Amino acid sequence: MKIAVIADVHSNIYALDAVVNDIKEKNLDLTVCVGDLVGYATFPNEVIDLIRKENILTVMGNYDDAVGNIRFICGCEYPDPKDAENATKSLMWSIENTSEENKEFLANLPKEMTLTFEGKTITFVHGSPRQLNEYLKEDSKEAKEVMEQFTGDILVCGHTHKPYYKMYEDKMLVNSGSVGKSKTGSPNANYVIIDIKEDDVTVDIVEVAYDFEKTAKAIEESVLPNEFAEIIRTGRA
Repeated sequence: MKIAVIADVHSNIYALDAVVNDIKEKNLDLTVCVGDLVGYATFPNEVIDLIRKENILTVMGNYDDAVGNIRFICGCEYPDPKDAENATKSLMWSIENTSEENKEFLANLPKEMTLTFEGKTITFVHGSPRQLNEYLKEDSKEAKEVMEQFTGDILVCGHTHKPYYKMYEDKMLVNSGSVGKSKTGSPNANYVIIDIKEDDVTVDIVEVAYDFEKTAKAIEESVLPNEFAEIIRTGRA
């Protein structure tokens, strides 16, 4: 069973288009999105429409919750007050520019999903099973704590925008990275492929090039902060 897992699209339709096409070319069995369809870039409706059109199984991200339920805080971690101010501008813009139908779709997404393949139980969340917006950064104490409590075989999350995978004894933690707002130092979109066999699980981290200038220029032509365009171009937060 080969599963593509995408996350943190953040209204970047050009990145999502490229990743969906890459997944189709690889003829994978299933695609799952672990949330944050909206925020930051300028195409929230186009992203949600494509996710729905492709019937991609999706769990709720903190931005999806904030936009879908019209909450005025995104649940993000911003030590820099300027970054926090920009995130608030992004959230307000996203709420105003996401259709009512798509807000309803976001508000009704599940916060967690568990599936079983080849005898392996795999749970999909955005942040962690404890909190929608908890960061399970690689080798962090939070990740260790969560995996000590986790009773399944594979836990898949997003939210950090940095893909990785790590074993905790006989359990695996997978972070699916970010399609639309990379923090890897590269502007390329990224996602993961989890290949589940009865006696083995392997993970591939995939980078996909796309025309990131289109996304960056659309941000600059909007009222959104230009800093978002620079993140798109550099892959650095």
